[in-house]
Amino acid sequence: MPLSEIIARDIPYLRRFARALVGSQSGGDAYAAATLEAIVTDPKNFDVSLAPRVSLYRLFLRIWSSVSLNSFADKTSPSPMVGVADRNLEAITPRPRVAFLLSALEEFAPDQIATALDCELSEVSALLDEASREIAMQIATDILIIEDEPMIAMDLEALVLDQGHSVIGIARTHSEALHIVQTKKPGLVLADLRLADGSSGLKAVNDILAGTSVPVIFITAYPEEVLTGAAPEPTFLITKPFRRDTVKAAIAQALFFERKAHLA
Repeated sequence: MPLSEIIARDIPYLRRFARALVGSQSGGDAYAAATLEAIVTDPKNFDVSLAPRVSLYRLFLRIWSSVSLNSFADKTSPSPMVGVADRNLEAITPRPRVAFLLSALEEFAPDQIATALDCELSEVSALLDEASREIAMQIATDILIIEDEPMIAMDLEALVLDQGHSVIGIARTHSEALHIVQTKKPGLVLADLRLADGSSGLKAVNDILAGTSVPVIFITAYPEEVLTGAAPEPTFLITKPFRRDTVKAAIAQALFFERKAHLA
């Protein structure tokens, strides 16, 4: 099988990981593109002895750690975001954050994380523990949940409260979401795409963003509706059924970079 076919199915996940790690669509995509270019330039950069996804992420992380590409990626990001990231990096160091994302967002096993990071298994445990401590110290915020399934909404609410945040409301429709935002400004929005009355969660988010700037995490069973390849795409997107740790990771990253969403 050609190498291009071997890695093709993992590229969307690599882009998602890159965006969450870097904190922007442009910066994340720049790293992902550089990884693919490295494979095209010299296929030996891709270790075929490893599981394809682990090998792909391992190469990505090696490139992400390079000084020259770090400089390039910073230039592709808005300067205010770079300043926020620089400040927050003093609180959450890069390698623990990478280990946390590989575990919670990408569902890598500890041995796969060790391979991707070129470290010992014992270090992975230490990195995950450190990430948990550092992320727990982040500032809590008010969260709006846009979700029409009662059980899922309750699960998300419990998760948010467990993390030390507050919930300003749960909206089942487009109109309910806008009504809540009229009286309470959220610091983060968790949004489904298809809502109870047939209305659109994406339209609700865009209407919210027309009046305020706020990070948005889409949680949906229909990711293809927003991952179209056209810009802008959401930096944070989680596919249903979701893992609680995946949502926690996305919330932490969205707040870590104070990454604001943009109109689609």
